[in-house]
Amino acid sequence: MKSRLILALAGVCAIALAVALAIAPSASQTQRASAAVHGLGLHGLSKLQKRHLSGYASFEAGIGVSAKAPAARVNGRMSNASVNLCPRNFGPNVLVNQNCLNVTDANLQGRAQAQNETAIAQNPNNPRQMVAGFNDYRRGDGTCGTAFSTNGGSSWTDSTMPNGYTRGTAFGNVARQYWQAGGDPSVAWDSRGNAYYACQVFMRPGFVTNNPDTSSAVYVFRSTGDAGASWNFTGHPAIETFSSSQATGLPLTDKPYMAIDSSPTSPFRDRIYVAWTQFAADGTGYIFDAFSKDYGQTFSSPVLVSTTSSSLCTNTLGLPTPQGTCNFNQFADPFTAPDGTLYIAYTNFNNTVTGSDNRNQILLTKSTDGGATFSAPVKVSDYYELPDCAAAQGGQDPFRACVPEKGTAQNSIFRASNYASGGVNPTNPNQIVFTVGSYINRDSNESNGCTPNGFNPATGGNLYIGTKTPGACNNKIMLSVSNNAGASFTGSTTDPRLLPVVNTANGQATTDQWFQWAAFTPRGTLATSYYDRQYGSDETTGNMDFSVSTSSNLSSFKVTRATSASMPLPTQFPDAQGNGQFIGDYTGISALSGANPIWPDTRNPDAFLCPGTAAPGVPPALCTGTEPNGLLANDQQIYTRMTPAS
Repeated sequence: MKSRLILALAGVCAIALAVALAIAPSASQTQRASAAVHGLGLHGLSKLQKRHLSGYASFEAGIGVSAKAPAARVNGRMSNASVNLCPRNFGPNVLVNQNCLNVTDANLQGRAQAQNETAIAQNPNNPRQMVAGFNDYRRGDGTCGTAFSTNGGSSWTDSTMPNGYTRGTAFGNVARQYWQAGGDPSVAWDSRGNAYYACQVFMRPGFVTNNPDTSSAVYVFRSTGDAGASWNFTGHPAIETFSSSQATGLPLTDKPYMAIDSSPTSPFRDRIYVAWTQFAADGTGYIFDAFSKDYGQTFSSPVLVSTTSSSLCTNTLGLPTPQGTCNFNQFADPFTAPDGTLYIAYTNFNNTVTGSDNRNQILLTKSTDGGATFSAPVKVSDYYELPDCAAAQGGQDPFRACVPEKGTAQNSIFRASNYASGGVNPTNPNQIVFTVGSYINRDSNESNGCTPNGFNPATGGNLYIGTKTPGACNNKIMLSVSNNAGASFTGSTTDPRLLPVVNTANGQATTDQWFQWAAFTPRGTLATSYYDRQYGSDETTGNMDFSVSTSSNLSSFKVTRATSASMPLPTQFPDAQGNGQFIGDYTGISALSGANPIWPDTRNPDAFLCPGTAAPGVPPALCTGTEPNGLLANDQQIYTRMTPAS
């Protein structure tokens, strides 16, 4: 994920250690980060690394959920447990994960009751065949969840990947390396109808378990001949990072994403690319890539993606520069062109700002030799991170960014951040289009009361005037376009306040949209999906919907509501008030036949054991639960819906 985190020590005692690793937005450009590290634990990553560690990594390391999280108050008995535990479709919204989420102890909400961070891809030879990926918590810890459909997404079969262990050669030359957590998925197809799934795996730190192993890795799985119904075991490594010392815990491999060159005419046909962030012991975060020429059987050595630039990366943040001045990056987004060019975009934090400005930038590098080398970076656009949650929401969830609702409510505190998602227009291979989230944009700027206000000195998070004022600040999905194969973009020199946006419905002018993903149809229509607060009372309650914007000319957009009704705020992984802290860091879309968005949905209630039941002579019964903030406890499950896109 692309998210910002910091490890905050809330208190230490003999029986409890309240440690929270939470998202933070863009780090202060004047801040200097210490290169001293002490492992992924009490002192752990450098300050910048903690802020930008993906949400999946932080939560599955056991350090993103408070040791003193409140329990929901269990109350109303469910009238029909089978319906509540095993929901199906919400009208046109199709359930992707078919498992019934577990009945979890009330003080472990989210564990065994959540799925998030969604990805979806269609077979280019048969678009009715689809595969999906998501973080899956059915076993308690997150693991790599998957599903497949053979009928265009009308129904799905789900499972988890065979990622329990891999060969241990790279981890001390042992027979097996067992993994405690898995997630951050991406999915893709090659040109010959094979499906692929990439996910991150790693070990939890020592203050959660007694295992000294803190290794991490990214594995790629292949489905041959059955369109996602089965996968090879074991997965094959794109990168393996061995760490066996709790005193260091680094390097750490984080936030991978995969792309496959599925063009039959490409000189690199069916080459698989996996890009990731490598957090090093010196405090840096460079983007690397590895490629496979043999259908995922083996991968190349890592290749540096985030190459150096003296003009774009002018602030090295007090960190060393062993691989160049662009030394802190996150959230790689790889994709290919029909001629075999590989493009990888990523967020970068090495720009210089002055005064109250707090923007960062999206950079792009490309490879024309199959991922062996990469060009100098080009700026896709500047962008503004979502606001510091602690400052906007009454001190809740420090060191993370969130999407505050407007008005007096302060329940919307789940971690969120802005990033880029792009692609190549198949009808015009020289046209590269990116969607970029930004809190300052053409609709959310000084003219309507929203003003950047520097950084929170306590957390480094972005501050704004107007965050809670209706009609002032709001997040948007901007467009930046290149018509010269990525040599330059409309956003390279244009202020975010002047870039076009894909959110053009009347109700979107003063409301928030975030967590987008973008894809082109074969005819060149751009489809962008995202969370959306334009409907009903979403903007003031914090509820949310999912929408899709489509355009064949990149100037006029049709906006379609994908959800059949609004979703309540998440309650999984709650903080002290019962507000959900995590709903994933991104979503996905595929557009080979219509637009097929996929998202985590919170409309299904949690189930808990009713008080006084499962006792001698009293059979167990199931009840709903109410959070300390009054919200009905809910699950996170995966839905999709095919929406029109030519």
